[in-house]
Amino acid sequence: MPKKIRFGAFLREVNSRHRYLSYNHVTPKPAYDDNGELIPYQAPAYKLRLGVALRLIRPYVQVRLTDQMRAVIPLALYLVLFQIIVLRSDVTDAWIISAGLAAVILGLMFFMEGLRVGLMPFGVALGTSLPTRAKLPVVLTIAFMLGIGVTFAEPAIGALKAAGAIVSVESAPYLYTLLNDWSEVLVLGVGIGVGAAAVVGTLRFLYDWSLKPLIYLTLIPTIGLTLYISLNPELSKTLGLAWDCGAVTTGPVTVPLVLSLGIGIAAAAGKGGNGMSGFGIVTLASLFPILTVMGLAVYVHSVTTPSEIVASAEMINSEVQVAPWFDSTPWVETITGLRAIVPLVVFLLLVLRFVLKEKLKHPGNITYGITLSVIGMIIFNLGLTYGLSKLGTQSGSIVPAAFTTISAMENSPLYNWLTGLMIAIAFAWVLGFGATLAEPALNALGITVENLTNGAFKKSTLMYAVSFGVGCGIAIGVTKIVFNIPIAWLLIPGYLTALILTWFSNEEYVNVAWDSAGVTTGPVTVPLVLSMGLGFGNAVDAVEGFGILSMASIGPIISVLSVGLWVQWKINRHRREYDESYHIGKLATETIQS
Repeated sequence: MPKKIRFGAFLREVNSRHRYLSYNHVTPKPAYDDNGELIPYQAPAYKLRLGVALRLIRPYVQVRLTDQMRAVIPLALYLVLFQIIVLRSDVTDAWIISAGLAAVILGLMFFMEGLRVGLMPFGVALGTSLPTRAKLPVVLTIAFMLGIGVTFAEPAIGALKAAGAIVSVESAPYLYTLLNDWSEVLVLGVGIGVGAAAVVGTLRFLYDWSLKPLIYLTLIPTIGLTLYISLNPELSKTLGLAWDCGAVTTGPVTVPLVLSLGIGIAAAAGKGGNGMSGFGIVTLASLFPILTVMGLAVYVHSVTTPSEIVASAEMINSEVQVAPWFDSTPWVETITGLRAIVPLVVFLLLVLRFVLKEKLKHPGNITYGITLSVIGMIIFNLGLTYGLSKLGTQSGSIVPAAFTTISAMENSPLYNWLTGLMIAIAFAWVLGFGATLAEPALNALGITVENLTNGAFKKSTLMYAVSFGVGCGIAIGVTKIVFNIPIAWLLIPGYLTALILTWFSNEEYVNVAWDSAGVTTGPVTVPLVLSMGLGFGNAVDAVEGFGILSMASIGPIISVLSVGLWVQWKINRHRREYDESYHIGKLATETIQS
């Protein structure tokens, strides 16, 4: 039991060993020039010994390094242990993969800290100053351009480009040309979708629009275009890529910058007091790129034929070409990192200088943050090439050995068909569930939702619902690859179910459920799952291995909406019970009084 003391005794004890110093004793004496003006005091730079400096820096680095280690190491250990224990196979190029994973951890640590110090102040400045300095059309134009810029800066977008090397041109010519010949246009199309989402999301914040109608208006044409593309045997192979692009866009760069701009505009207009005002932008940023990528696929189909694509690829492959220096490691990763960050920074600086007409505050901190971002992106790209993608492709290509014969495993299949298939599906489910449950953004979302619902929707309930949905989605995605199920057969029923649940759900739970799909697709999960799916698809001779990320997005939407309806039913039941008890108690009181 704590000991109780009087407040006077407490004050006496805490003041007993204090020494009071005059402020004049710790500050230098004022100096004046010949005109009698006060000379500003310039404090001398601190001079620290190396050991003291390292002790000061260690906590700063340790916290940030630990965050990234928690995101990478458990997933990597799970894949490695599953491969060694269950699949009875050693990890090929273990040292290269280990070095790559270390580069991923280090790169993400630098990048995330640089994003916080160097790029996020731009978002805050735009969100607070832009609405008061420019008219709405100018603001929306900048929001659109910002959406395009942040897409190129997303760490996971590199995994999308790298996937082109795995796709066979003979099996899926349109998918091949989108990921190789049209890769930059593809990323630009994704960026245009994010930019459009930023514009619509900003208008939603400004005019307090409900998210439900926007979901209906976006999904109806998206599902219609999906049906149209699914009728074309060759073009339908791009559907998995298009829907997976929606999961790549909602990363650590896009969401904070675009969200800070939209909320700032709403706050400047006096519409930012709603607790749900921050929701919805993630949903729109994940749906709009699907439309733009499908539109690009339809355009490519109209200007070229599969035979032309195959002939062009064969001609390029037949030529003996020496790769230029900028297409080899580490220069390609360095150039990619610079192209991802520098144009976005230049655009933000131009807006700050010519639109806001403001000087850059704390230029030293901003330069430090941008330098960290560039260095982190370069290191992360190296780790992505030799760590995450390599490990994901290797694991994905070996998992089918549990139930079928593959050339990479001599003793395959390791188990009978049904047992091996259940092991593969369970592997995918545990991977999705564990990776999502460890996602820091999901923990932050759970705290926010619990506060907004006054404890009705518990943080743990949300986290387990989202993780369960992602696990089921990844498991269904793996099943799709094994049985070569058309992705449209899974996506259309899934999103129709989500639309029905959305119709019956409250606005709060709709915002939470549709945004929850975006917080699960981080810079580690996306490349790992994407490369695993492609490796899995190649091992079982599937046409393409895309679609796992899209199923991992629809899964948590359905699970959170379902849990939300259950929570809503419980709240209504408690209210009815309270009303009934209050009514009975009131009748009893009236009877006694009469």
